[in-house]
Amino acid sequence: MRKLIVGSRRSQLALTQSQQFIDRLKEVDPTLDIEIKEIVTKGDQIVDRQLSKVGGKGLFVKEIQNELFSGDIDLAIHSLKDVPSELPDGLTLGCIPDRENPYDAFISKNHIPLEELPDGSIIGTSSLRRGAQILAKYPNLEIKWIRGNIDTRLKKLETEDYDAIILAAAGLKRMGWSDDIVTTYLDEALLVPAIGQGALGIECRADDEELLALLAKVHNEDVAACVTAERTFLKEMNGSCQVPIGGYATRKNDSEIQFTGLIMSPDGKQRFEYTFSGQNPVEVGSEVSRVLKSQGADKIIQALNEKEV
Repeated sequence: MRKLIVGSRRSQLALTQSQQFIDRLKEVDPTLDIEIKEIVTKGDQIVDRQLSKVGGKGLFVKEIQNELFSGDIDLAIHSLKDVPSELPDGLTLGCIPDRENPYDAFISKNHIPLEELPDGSIIGTSSLRRGAQILAKYPNLEIKWIRGNIDTRLKKLETEDYDAIILAAAGLKRMGWSDDIVTTYLDEALLVPAIGQGALGIECRADDEELLALLAKVHNEDVAACVTAERTFLKEMNGSCQVPIGGYATRKNDSEIQFTGLIMSPDGKQRFEYTFSGQNPVEVGSEVSRVLKSQGADKIIQALNEKEV
């Protein structure tokens, strides 16, 4: 096998999860020679505005994809929730490895439970999806925008006027944070996760047969089927980070996948949610999309997307 160059964002989390995946590849083939190339993306450069205000789709992947096309890197290791539902021609997701905890982690001062926060308490999140779902169930709380890496957000919880923050559990776990820091993990009954949350997407050139054969050895077919349902829903709904959209699929048995899709208005007052089970992940994701469109969910998406144009 030739020397492989891996493209990764420069963030500590991206580099850590890239190294963890490389270690997994080396378990399969200890002779592999792999180097990480750090790439700064547009999403990394914009730290003073909400991502939903600056375009959303592809903010963390476009520059990396350009390096795949140019041949400067051989594969890219993405957080799958950052990857648009449609890839450019010539690129493919060569592998979906094991999924980390897909839920959101609620972290509050003095470990006060979400349901016990006093009226007017401030929760920090940069996600419209999280904010809308919290406001829908706890309209007495306030959502305040927050950006930065895990350490930065935890520091802001200590030093600024936040009473709690919400982070992806997967990032905390991959960075080695103890469960003790988390007040509670919010499962899909309370907070439907982001599409692909907790999963990685390993992107490469579609004609790189040698690399695809290697990646197949660390591919998790069950996880791939679940995220296919989720990403089909994202594509069919034309979702983006301008839209409070969530979706989570699980394999219920050897043959069936159960998927819940969610569309909300940013203020949490409109909610469209539907759960469907089936054998084909593309059909499952498409059916949930069809039902939510019939209920009028696409009107929220259309209005929000037009607002950002």
